[in-house]
Amino acid sequence: MKTIELPTAGLVVVVENKLLLAYSKNKNAWYLPGGKIDAGENSVEALHREILEELNLTLDPQRVTYYCHITAPAFGESPNIIMEQDCFLYELNETIEPNNEIGEVKFFDLAMYQDEPAQVPGTLQIFAQLAADKLLV
Repeated sequence: MKTIELPTAGLVVVVENKLLLAYSKNKNAWYLPGGKIDAGENSVEALHREILEELNLTLDPQRVTYYCHITAPAFGESPNIIMEQDCFLYELNETIEPNNEIGEVKFFDLAMYQDEPAQVPGTLQIFAQLAADKLLV
């Protein structure tokens, strides 16, 4: 089976040693806010569009900083679909409102996340990267 890459963009918000995650009603799991990069978009453009759609938030471009790229199996998809995600740090000062497929948003530490019924491989990678970079302790 041929591997299919799924390009995505994710928002990384850390507050008080916890990571902001969004609950996808479609996948019944907690993810980084963000989503798929559409044809003709770059990852920054996709991030801005997805965050506006999912969280009713217009990101301040001055506070969006590229953080890292992760590669992981796409949760809830065929095993041959691999998520390729550009992740961006953001210092959140605004109020957010879940919208569309997002049921709620919440801040998690790793132990809280591991207590959830489903763990998304990419989300676990972000927790590990943030810990390695001492952004989560």
